[in-house]
Amino acid sequence: MRHISPSAALLAAAIIGGTALAPLPAHASSAATGSAAARAAWIPSCESKGGDTRACGHWRLLMADGRTLAVPDAATNRTDAKGRRVDDEGRFAISGDGRVIAYELARDHRVVVRGAAGGRVKELPRSLVPKGTGTGDLTLTLSPAGDRLLVSYDDDADRRPTKVVTIATGKVTELPAAEEPAGFSGDGDEVLARRFPGDNTTALVAHRLGGGSTSRTPPQVVANAATLALAADGRTVAVLIDGDADAKRPPRLRIYDLDSGELHDTVKLALKPSASPYLARWTADGRLVLTTTTDDVGRPAVVRVLTADPGTGAVRQNDRYTLGKDRYAFYVAGE
Repeated sequence: MRHISPSAALLAAAIIGGTALAPLPAHASSAATGSAAARAAWIPSCESKGGDTRACGHWRLLMADGRTLAVPDAATNRTDAKGRRVDDEGRFAISGDGRVIAYELARDHRVVVRGAAGGRVKELPRSLVPKGTGTGDLTLTLSPAGDRLLVSYDDDADRRPTKVVTIATGKVTELPAAEEPAGFSGDGDEVLARRFPGDNTTALVAHRLGGGSTSRTPPQVVANAATLALAADGRTVAVLIDGDADAKRPPRLRIYDLDSGELHDTVKLALKPSASPYLARWTADGRLVLTTTTDDVGRPAVVRVLTADPGTGAVRQNDRYTLGKDRYAFYVAGE
């Protein structure tokens, strides 16, 4: 399961290539290589006459080479169940490799995907936004290579199953409605989810998108973790435990084996207690990537992308960048 899905190659030919958009002034603090990849997407904030803030303007992509590109056809705001605009930002997602984006169109709020650097926009089935469901009730998550899109629904978890779309073929796979998806595996071939049997326990389930699943009821430290990430082998789960600034305790990491039930010893991450990772993902080749961010109102957000050693807790910074203080919301690659 450590290979990239065959559909990823088809996707690259279909949507990653193409004409790039006109750049806007850059907001990066340090540039990385690979200009076809996006680090993050953000949308500006405006203040209404009543003093409330709302999303406004166009979505922007902060690219790996420091450029900022606008996404003018992406919806500024999401909709409610009656199709009315709400003040919150439109739905957006970036693949883990930063090369593919998903969003709702401004004109009709249909879900689409395309290459981050530009190219053809591929419309996905209208059924992803069912009648009577606004885009405010759904969440978009792209697989690491951007070849699949997970759509989960928040309006009635017991009624609407989670859907996974294979971009190249349009095939839709449905996952149980009562489960809470936690994201794709490192190669995008599985989806990790939480299941709630109703007896005050939580089960973890790894759904193989080709068929079949593995499930187990883990210890509470795993079940209650805010951040989980499934590796490409479909069984290794990274469990992130938040730091505690008052107790001067740094964020911690444990590894859980979904097949055997083995829970490895805790390792302390070489991070400040206040720098708990809010996003974790495995790469297809087995690296554990963590993202930390500051998000203080009125100040630029500082985002750090790190590689962590699960055995020692050592971390290495891969990238660091800032997003402007006028942002309303932002999403990083892999989110």
